[in-house]
Amino acid sequence: MANDNFILTPEGRQKLEEELHYLENEKRAEVGERIKVAREFGDISENSEYDDAKNEQGMVEARIAEISRILSEATVVNTPKRSNKVNIGSTVTVDMGGKERVFTIVGAAESDVANNKISNESPVGSALIGHKKGDHVETVGPTGRAIEMDIIKIER
Repeated sequence: MANDNFILTPEGRQKLEEELHYLENEKRAEVGERIKVAREFGDISENSEYDDAKNEQGMVEARIAEISRILSEATVVNTPKRSNKVNIGSTVTVDMGGKERVFTIVGAAESDVANNKISNESPVGSALIGHKKGDHVETVGPTGRAIEMDIIKIER
């Protein structure tokens, strides 16, 4: 993600802003308190509580920096309300080999496969972009397997 153009939906931008607010205003203070308490245990050279707290502080600061960068460089895309084609922000119901699947197409920065939010850059996401209800779409997955889908429904 070194020089990607980040694409976010308005919902994805809001979610990142909320996470950033939480990390900067609550989590940072919580970790700082853990470090303070761990220091009171004595010698910090052999203090696992202190080491854990410092590691967590590093992870929190790295995530804050990552979110700040994404938000500063991101393009927020509003899904057209009247389009009958799949766009970023569309929720698409497809038939994949007799199994119905529902995907929301989002930018790579907010993709979350566990919640069926797939990137517009993924094989399935990029194949669906621009198609409409009733279209038969074919693509090749990351493992080289052919993927065939029929678009059943497109929602905004």
